[in-house]
Amino acid sequence: MQQNRSQVTERDGLFELEAGSDVLDSPRYNHDMAPTKVRERTWNKWHITALWVGMSICVPTYTLGGVLTAYFGLSVGEALLAILFANLIVLIPLTLNAFPGTKYGIPFPVLLRSSFGILGSNVPCLIRALVACGWFGIQTMFGGLAIHLFLGSVFEGWKSLGGTGEVIGFMVFWALNLWVVIRGAESIKWLETLSAPLLVAVGIGLLVWAMPNVSMSELLAIPPKRPEGASVVSYFAAGLTAMVGFWATLSLNIPDFSRYAKSQKDQILGQIIGLPLTMFLFASLGVIMTAASVKLVGVTVSDPVTLIGHIQNPVWVAVAMALIIIATLSTNTAANIVSPTNDFQNIAPKVINRTKAVLLTGLVGLLLMGHELLKKLGLIVSDVSLETVYSNWLLGYSSLLGPIAGIMVVDYFLIKKQRLDLAGLYRDDVYPAWNRAGFLAFGVPVVLTLLSLGSDAFSWFYSYGWFTGSALGGVIYYGLCVMRAQPSVVKTAV
Repeated sequence: MQQNRSQVTERDGLFELEAGSDVLDSPRYNHDMAPTKVRERTWNKWHITALWVGMSICVPTYTLGGVLTAYFGLSVGEALLAILFANLIVLIPLTLNAFPGTKYGIPFPVLLRSSFGILGSNVPCLIRALVACGWFGIQTMFGGLAIHLFLGSVFEGWKSLGGTGEVIGFMVFWALNLWVVIRGAESIKWLETLSAPLLVAVGIGLLVWAMPNVSMSELLAIPPKRPEGASVVSYFAAGLTAMVGFWATLSLNIPDFSRYAKSQKDQILGQIIGLPLTMFLFASLGVIMTAASVKLVGVTVSDPVTLIGHIQNPVWVAVAMALIIIATLSTNTAANIVSPTNDFQNIAPKVINRTKAVLLTGLVGLLLMGHELLKKLGLIVSDVSLETVYSNWLLGYSSLLGPIAGIMVVDYFLIKKQRLDLAGLYRDDVYPAWNRAGFLAFGVPVVLTLLSLGSDAFSWFYSYGWFTGSALGGVIYYGLCVMRAQPSVVKTAV
């Protein structure tokens, strides 16, 4: 017989929900959004390490060093330091925001109901979802190119398809990504676990191939592309902000994965082991490979897919492209599909299940890449490059996501004191529909960021957007919550 009221039990610091009719019948609940049972939390520190290795080893990581030197005016050494420091910094919100996911087994949208309201949570969720769908499209473009080059190395006639072959590759890779996520979290866990050692092997192989053709001392001595005599501080800070922005998305929705962790220790160690060093080493490899590409293939090539495509041996091209397909698949499924899948379900959990949400994610990602796909088919002509969009996006979106990260951390640790009403997060009678404090704390930094774009005096607010946004958002949220609670405290005391 179904119980009327939900029960929450605790086991070794992990909470789980025995849902009663009050939750099961709620429009805010479905099976995919439900808290994970303790028995379902099977990811140990090595699974989480593999998750980060799988997400970090990808084409965009490979190109980060080039982005920082070309667009942010840093030298090679400065660029690599910015990448390392940024990933050490982003570990802080990643680890902190993972805590409630592990403790309560809840995904990112459900956690946001605490700070933005039951209905209000949809606003930051959809902002996060749009960014993820954009990245999904970009990564699928790289994966589709790898499939095109793989088929071209196996079937000689395929090469003649040109851009059409790339679009076919895009659609094949697009469908493969959606299939993996529809199968659920366990399929993602095993994809990441099995692909991690293969991806490390790819990195080592590329390094062995490149090292005889590059001088590290000459590479590090290349002067930065910024005005002579200009202070490195502002350029380094802007580059650092952009690199923090690279994983700013995951620092928000890390509960989507930490809800499967066995313990807080596992999620903390897994992230520390898996993220900073992998990002630094693979970005370093990208810098080395780009520098060596002139001697290797005769032209400067900044992405590994195109570089490997220049190899004359079709067997090696086929093997390398197969591994790059795996690398991009492991990144794309975890980093760019899981979050919007949960975010879209949060709009109407009884109407949108996981399968529908995955398909919706795929559709939005496809539409966002429509311009690039039409270019490849020769149907339109445009000078807008994918690389330009990608490099400009890094800084811009981090400014919008920073306040959300600050609000989440302050809400859980300082306002709620790490205590949430687990059943109440799935009903309409505990948390407000819209939390004004959350929206004010989010809106003020965003407005200031937009205003700073037109002001030379306050341009630093945009350049350091993630740091200024997260700090200001957290401070404003804390102040508003304290002021709102004050009257009730006075009344009780009287």
